[in-house]
Amino acid sequence: MLHSGKLICFTESADSFFEKEPKRSTRVRLRPRADWHKRNFLTSVLIPSLFIKRSGHYAPPQFPKIREGEICITWIGHASFLIQTHEVNVLIDPIWSKWLKVIKRLKQPGFEIHHLPSIDFVLVTHAHFDHLDRRTLRRVAADQPIIVPVGVGNLVHDLGFHIVHELDYWQTVRLGPLKISLTPCHHWGARFLADLHRDFGGFVIAVDGRTIFHCGDSAYFPGFQEIGDRYRIDVALLPIGAYEAPSGREVHMNPEEAVKAFLELRAKTLIPMHYGTFRLGFEPLHEPPQRLLASARRHGIEKKVLVMTEGKPVVL
Repeated sequence: MLHSGKLICFTESADSFFEKEPKRSTRVRLRPRADWHKRNFLTSVLIPSLFIKRSGHYAPPQFPKIREGEICITWIGHASFLIQTHEVNVLIDPIWSKWLKVIKRLKQPGFEIHHLPSIDFVLVTHAHFDHLDRRTLRRVAADQPIIVPVGVGNLVHDLGFHIVHELDYWQTVRLGPLKISLTPCHHWGARFLADLHRDFGGFVIAVDGRTIFHCGDSAYFPGFQEIGDRYRIDVALLPIGAYEAPSGREVHMNPEEAVKAFLELRAKTLIPMHYGTFRLGFEPLHEPPQRLLASARRHGIEKKVLVMTEGKPVVL
């Protein structure tokens, strides 16, 4: 609906009728930095990665019994998480694939895909291959709903999901006991270079009085302050890797920026992600968590940082 030049919409995020301002663009520019060619990603990262043995090992997960008011978080690897409550199981950005086209997975998933419990809902933050993995999604699809940003639905419609919810920024959908909202981030969502109609974002998941924020992919931007103003966040899953991008663009947060974002979100627990699985930047795989913990100590929040091990559930 249009009224006074503004878009009027109904959304459960405010549980009422409200005026929505025109969406501000948070898309990063695709033009590489002028000096991007001074380092060769192919010869210094991609080719050497082919000769590195994958680390980690599969082990059947020991999922605990979850009581009302508790949440159980299991990091699968990269940006993939299993979120469990006493009622539902939610899978976010699942990827079990061993390759991203020519990029080798260097850390095994925490457990094999057939060890997953029954999945009630699936969330995908954007269409990039390391977040929307069609092979994995087809295997976990069991006629349940899936939530994606606007413009991403046609990539998952044919995979076996019951219904596809496409959300715009700040919109919320209720699924069983969950309220799931899409938040802005500073990234881009193209599956291919000219594929600019697809949106991208993060998810706020509210259940049983607890709130989890999965940032998706993002460079640092001032929007974290607004997200923290709109939601009382208990656990923030924030990316800390791939900050030395081959293109030289600032498309991912570095660990120090993740700490800054965490402080602006005013969350209680920081769980790092998006590191250690695929070598997507020039930085070594071990560097992001070391820099994160060093920055957390400088800010006096080291006790709020939870560095997870793939496949090991943690109840909060």
